[in-house]
Amino acid sequence: MDYTILGLAAGTLTTVAYLPQLIKVLYTKRTRDLSLIWLVILGVGILVWFIYGLLVNSIPLIFGNFFILIMISVILFYKIRNMEHHSL
Repeated sequence: MDYTILGLAAGTLTTVAYLPQLIKVLYTKRTRDLSLIWLVILGVGILVWFIYGLLVNSIPLIFGNFFILIMISVILFYKIRNMEHHSL
């Protein structure tokens, strides 16, 4: 049995789960309540899942983690930028 559809559904749901936070950060430009350590660990974990997806040629892992990695990267960018502005 091919479980690709199930994997794509799971990947879509977990990817969409990050959209509200990304939209909030883009709209407000505020990241004060987000932990830098959490973002870094999560980003590294997502990157490892993405690489694993490439190695095992899993479309759901590749696509889901690719888009999450982009969203986490944008949030992390704003987090670091906001930290720099507050330290000046």
